Amino acid sequence: MGFDVGKVELHCEKNNTAHNTNDISVNRLIVRRGQSFLVTFDFHGPFRSTTDLLELTVETGPQPSEALGTRSVFGLPEGRGKGSSWKVKVHQGSVLPVGSITLDITSPADAPVGEYSLSVKTSATASVGSSLGKLLLLFNPWCQEDWVHLPEEEERQEYVMREQGLVYKGSEKYIGSMAWNFGQFEDDIVDICLKLLDVNPKCLSDPAKDFSARCNPIYVSRVVSAMINANDDRGVLMGRWDGQYDGGMSPTHWNGSVEVLRRWLKYGGNPVKYGQCWVFAAVMCTVLRCLGIPCRVVTNFQSAHDTDKNLTIDDFFSDYGVRPKKSPDSVWNYHVWVEAWMTRPDLSAGSLYDGWQAVDPTPQEKSTGVYCCGPAPVKAILQGHVDLKYDVPFVFAEVNADLVTWMVFADGSKKKISTDSVSVGQNISTKAVGSDKRVDITANYKHAEGTEKERAVYNQAVKRVNIPEDNSNGIHDGKPGVSMKIVELTKPISGKDIDLKLVLNNNDSVTRKLVINVNVQAMRYNGIPSSQIQTELKEQKLLPNQDLTIPIHIPFSVYGEKMRESNSIKVSAVVTDKDNSGAVYITEKDLVSQSPLLTIKAIGSELQYSDMMAEVVFDNPLSEGLRDCFITVTGSGLLTGTMEARTPLIKQGQRLCVKIPFTPYRPGPKKLVVGFNCDQFRDIKASCNVYIKPSPVLSPHCCRM
Repeated sequence: MGFDVGKVELHCEKNNTAHNTNDISVNRLIVRRGQSFLVTFDFHGPFRSTTDLLELTVETGPQPSEALGTRSVFGLPEGRGKGSSWKVKVHQGSVLPVGSITLDITSPADAPVGEYSLSVKTSATASVGSSLGKLLLLFNPWCQEDWVHLPEEEERQEYVMREQGLVYKGSEKYIGSMAWNFGQFEDDIVDICLKLLDVNPKCLSDPAKDFSARCNPIYVSRVVSAMINANDDRGVLMGRWDGQYDGGMSPTHWNGSVEVLRRWLKYGGNPVKYGQCWVFAAVMCTVLRCLGIPCRVVTNFQSAHDTDKNLTIDDFFSDYGVRPKKSPDSVWNYHVWVEAWMTRPDLSAGSLYDGWQAVDPTPQEKSTGVYCCGPAPVKAILQGHVDLKYDVPFVFAEVNADLVTWMVFADGSKKKISTDSVSVGQNISTKAVGSDKRVDITANYKHAEGTEKERAVYNQAVKRVNIPEDNSNGIHDGKPGVSMKIVELTKPISGKDIDLKLVLNNNDSVTRKLVINVNVQAMRYNGIPSSQIQTELKEQKLLPNQDLTIPIHIPFSVYGEKMRESNSIKVSAVVTDKDNSGAVYITEKDLVSQSPLLTIKAIGSELQYSDMMAEVVFDNPLSEGLRDCFITVTGSGLLTGTMEARTPLIKQGQRLCVKIPFTPYRPGPKKLVVGFNCDQFRDIKASCNVYIKPSPVLSPHCCRM
């Protein structure tokens, strides 16, 4: 005897809460794979579980098939759809005699992630299925069978659920942090992330295969790495490093991923202008966390970019202190990428390479013909196993390449000055779990510099990539006759003059006649000079076993304007011995100026749905007015979009105080992020933490068919 479905309850709020997706929505069904969810059917009459037909079908992608894992049929009576990868059982809350049956449905832990259609057939409608709507299926770090399983709950909260974080920038001696609003649970972000997968070239060329491959976090992370940059696809961000940002925003403008991803969707998948490494990495972190892959943003200071894959970086100087020859290799003040957590059964039968994987969306070098990088197992990098996929040699070089310094003379000849096996890969940093502290994870990537183990791993890596081994280690020329260093006298603060000194020491009994070139350049963070600030040439005698001190003064009036699109100041000293043309000495120091103080604080009850204020304060530190000033404030769960406030002028000595109203709409730990811009200063950042208490009265939510 046939029967009809009267009502279907998808229990969106209950299911989503159990699956840790209720921050995305409680009005649509969003579940994680390998974990059961409930669906209740109310029939017009009793249900007999041993004889009545209740058949469910789930499908994702075009041309779904059971062979590809993109279609599954299952249901009652028991055994219906035998062999299906999706499982179902009658929940104990069912009341069969009155026709109410609740099903406990479980997707496989290796099901493709994405949007599924859900339909049902009954005894009365056995020839055709009735649509029950859509469900979204995400990766599940809570499920032990899922390849992205993360054992510790505290880490799951940080690397999957946390909507705000910190990105480290600066240089190895000047490590600063900027707050970033990941915003992976804003209600439209999950759809943007799925759209990103749908327009990737692999999907466009073979959609059925691509949708099937979305079961694999290795594949998905590699696709996302390629799609965050727009170099060879319809990716999110266009990169630019030359300081010319016409037609878009400077990369330093962005405070979070949400605005970037929404712009990409709004303008039809055309790339957002512009990004640099920290923007690429932070946006990728948003996408991976949204899809359910645990991840974190990582910064490597003194990061090598090895273009010729020989694990060596060539750095060129002229005898007057600047870089006359542009090397394809470079050392960046810092470089930012993402670590994603997953198993690597493709590399080892055991768990040798499981755990954190370096994945880099910044378009630097191609990987199998595409601008992407990783996932490269961090454990493989530590061990020098550079013959493994994906892109392990490139990441190994970023953290552990040798740096060779060359002197280029006026006639074009060059001389090898030194080999430095220590400087590359310093203070590799990420945000701590549960706090805003910085954690140094350098030991995850390489053994301590100067140890036999570190050199043994490096030499093994050289052999694995078939490079002739250079047995020289450290400085080639032995102990130099002159040693020198640049010392700070004042802490560099933007808006103030900078004072340093060059200290030279004669290590032997010979008086030396020295030609000293001190050069100051504005630098982009990727190691490329943007402009000349000042240079000084002088000749001095250095007496035996004596020190010589030369002051270096850099006025703000000289360097300020040239730093608007630059990240640091490089002070270089090149010293030559007039009586020995082969004796050349080099030292340099990177300075990152501290920005003037900007503060933000939250005023109000810190209660969900209550009215609050963000108070922003900035004092003009200059002896002149600041022109064309504007402020941006963001914060997922606090503000639904980016708020702006503008003022044409802040006079000398004047304080700017701006209050921006907002109404928090999600409870939990949140962060307000503010950016300040004016004609004289670019993209000063600040943030504050806010803990929003849940509202005691919330209207019930459900999703029914």
